[in-house]
Amino acid sequence: MRNLRPILLVEDDNVDAMTVKRAFRELKIVNQFVRAVNGEEALNYLRGHLNEKPCVILLDLNMPRMNGIEFLSVMKADNELRQIPVVVLTTSKDDRDKVKSFKSCVAGYIIKPVDYRVFVEAVKVFDSYWTLSELPSSTPENAAVDPKKLPVPKRHKLRWVTKD
Repeated sequence: MRNLRPILLVEDDNVDAMTVKRAFRELKIVNQFVRAVNGEEALNYLRGHLNEKPCVILLDLNMPRMNGIEFLSVMKADNELRQIPVVVLTTSKDDRDKVKSFKSCVAGYIIKPVDYRVFVEAVKVFDSYWTLSELPSSTPENAAVDPKKLPVPKRHKLRWVTKD
């Protein structure tokens, strides 16, 4: 990844966490990994004033205490955290999980492949995408805008024009 801020991996399974780290190491992705084992721990990290905000969050959905969907709900309601991109990395193929995730503005939804080589290829695509993507800086002037404070646009009447 071009951005050298850390990657927050929110994953409760030790084997899956090691697999992600191994794939990133194999692809020579040098970003620091910070791991949280559930959504609650991830929020504590993100709200820690001394912690550097991650360039992206890789989020599992099925976790104890606070699952991924609950985490997304709280995170996206927080003006200081909502702009951090989140990519769901899960075993869930359930369309309801996909819909809930995208309603919470995730940047992507990746189903963890069982085969390690296929997983490495998925991480390679992920890395290519994030290397090309432009992320806003983390300065206060680029903080998320509260939609309630935006001016209300004027409504215009639409007229349909038909040719006879």
